[in-house]
Amino acid sequence: MDDEPRTPKSEFLMAIAGPISSLALAVGFYAVYVGVKAVAAPAAVAGVLGYLAWINVLLAFFNLLPAFPLDGGRVLRSALWAWKKNLRWATRIASGIGSGFGIALVVIGILSLLAGNFVGGLWWCLIGIFLRGISQGSYRQVMIRETLAGEPVRRFMRKEPVSVPPELTVAELVNDFIYEHHFKMFPVVAGDRLMGCVSTREIKKLPREAWETRMVAEILADCSDKNTVASGSDAAEALLMMNRTGNSRLMVVENDRLVGIVALKDMLKFLALKLDLEGDEVEADKLGARNHS
Repeated sequence: MDDEPRTPKSEFLMAIAGPISSLALAVGFYAVYVGVKAVAAPAAVAGVLGYLAWINVLLAFFNLLPAFPLDGGRVLRSALWAWKKNLRWATRIASGIGSGFGIALVVIGILSLLAGNFVGGLWWCLIGIFLRGISQGSYRQVMIRETLAGEPVRRFMRKEPVSVPPELTVAELVNDFIYEHHFKMFPVVAGDRLMGCVSTREIKKLPREAWETRMVAEILADCSDKNTVASGSDAAEALLMMNRTGNSRLMVVENDRLVGIVALKDMLKFLALKLDLEGDEVEADKLGARNHS
């Protein structure tokens, strides 16, 4: 999903739908299994139907574990959210429980490995590591969105950004701009007109020998909602766009004119500083490390 549920009720309804669907499938497969057994159908057919019924029961109960972001963890978060009216607090508690379940699964996997069950133990370890990682990541995502919500993009943008003309060769772009300023994306401006942007993503598609003859105008990406954002837009939405598109820099425009650049690292610096001042030093350190990496 691109965004968090808007209310505890919507979170609960979305989360509970998964286990209910699994149980419904289990009942359906079991009913067919019973019917097949009654007419003496081949054992292989009955075996497959019985297995499908059993595996859906297991899936339903596994997903109901109160380990965020499994469905059971989302049900738990919806209850905590409805109780305290605080999504961030509810997510921290639910993700902490999810992280604990992940550690428990890793321990079970290690014990299985020591007992000689290599394949099963390895699967338990991988599932535990995955569950712990997404539990922590989900809380961090909610925390970042809550911290940035209501902050306009103009607060983080750099005014008078470095831009390049369209008649520049790719070789000149690389040597005089990318290696000089260490940015991966540059706006392309002709006079007062913003034509688009050029990034290392487009340059890497060209053979090295073509850099001297190809112009920036030939490889630039047109302005779109994937690389531009309005100065009054919510910074949380800009961050979501960066995550969705993989762009670490967005052009800030007003009336089709370039007014600045907003960079991921600038928003991360703000987040790390704000969390450090508000007492969440652990998450501040993690964001600081991400900003330096």
